[in-house]
Amino acid sequence: MNIIEYADRELLAMGLANVLAGSLKNALLGNDFVSFAVPGGTTPGPIFDMLSATELDWDRVHVLLSDERWVPESDEQSNARLVRAHLLTGPAGAARFIPYYREGMSPAEGCAAVNPTLDDELPLSLLLLGMGGDMHTASLFPGAKGLDAALASDAPTLCPIEPDGEVSRVTLSAPALRDAMEKHLVIYGDDKRAALEKAGDLSPEEAPIAAVWDDLEVHWAA
Repeated sequence: MNIIEYADRELLAMGLANVLAGSLKNALLGNDFVSFAVPGGTTPGPIFDMLSATELDWDRVHVLLSDERWVPESDEQSNARLVRAHLLTGPAGAARFIPYYREGMSPAEGCAAVNPTLDDELPLSLLLLGMGGDMHTASLFPGAKGLDAALASDAPTLCPIEPDGEVSRVTLSAPALRDAMEKHLVIYGDDKRAALEKAGDLSPEEAPIAAVWDDLEVHWAA
């Protein structure tokens, strides 16, 4: 793991957007298409806004989510909704987006339907992650129902998970995240940096971010 510090959050968003754009361009040089997995939540919004304006061969970029709440895109909690609003605009609107939610299906049924469509996306070319203060990443939450299955070495690409007291979710499994060709994590604030450093002494069951620790580039600003 390598931590890159930025003077403020705006500079982080600018710097990381440039890093991701460069990585996509490099990956496209040797591949017909690249797979780019991204988080939801509020943190990546400014990064997406800047990245979306970059000129590159977006029509050869496949965008998928690190995780998703099991709600339709019309729901304000939908990560797909955020990605469409902030990333899949301007030049980046030409990218292919791979949603997970399936109307009328349970999360487990949805994962079974989606997983065959993800085979060609692996290994992920580029991965952007966030992390919570509880050291969860994607929707790999400590103590969540389904965590052990999603951490298993033979886990399918997309797994259902039930965080305590929250809406049902699906998440890319630990193997799918860990095996990405290039991995970036963005965090803000002293509390999350302290949590990240604490995770180094814990198991993935206690601190799921530890499951994707190797070769992780961390982008941090207070």
